[in-house]
Amino acid sequence: RAPPRASATAAEEWLTLSPTGRIRGEAEPPGSKTLPNRVLLLAALSEGVTTVENLLDSDDIRYMLGALEALGVPVECDVAARRCVITGRGGPLDAPGLGAGEAAELFLGNAGTAMRPLAAVLGAGRGSFVLDGTPRMRERPIGDLVDGMRQLGIDATCSDTACPPVRLESAGLKAGGVAR
Repeated sequence: RAPPRASATAAEEWLTLSPTGRIRGEAEPPGSKTLPNRVLLLAALSEGVTTVENLLDSDDIRYMLGALEALGVPVECDVAARRCVITGRGGPLDAPGLGAGEAAELFLGNAGTAMRPLAAVLGAGRGSFVLDGTPRMRERPIGDLVDGMRQLGIDATCSDTACPPVRLESAGLKAGGVAR
């Protein structure tokens, strides 16, 4: 097929590629990072041991695993086997035993798939938490979530730009409603 005629406003270049033969092989596309992070979080909240198979090796998942470990959740991973074993806490995730006035500081890189669900879940726990990340994460809005948490009685704040870091002072979650 002939390339379209060049317009007066833009010059276009064309490269024609001819088939060279057949390509054969196998590929396993990378898995989602969103779903495994949610599964890891649910495993941490559950009672008992959960084994997660075919776990994608990504920054987002590594940050979630690091945060869970910092919160005292037992995590054993075999990266080569793409498997993690999480021993659940059987309820809300509380801040680890820190000194008075100290917060559990959780660095989540640029992992929005870890930042948002983890912040929401920590609102149901007890203690002081600070969730932060890279300079790019500090440009990603989270104000709507923080507002919703406040409506549920959680002392939650974020930056003046409605982005991380997120600071939580939580005494557990009480029943209530949230309006947008």
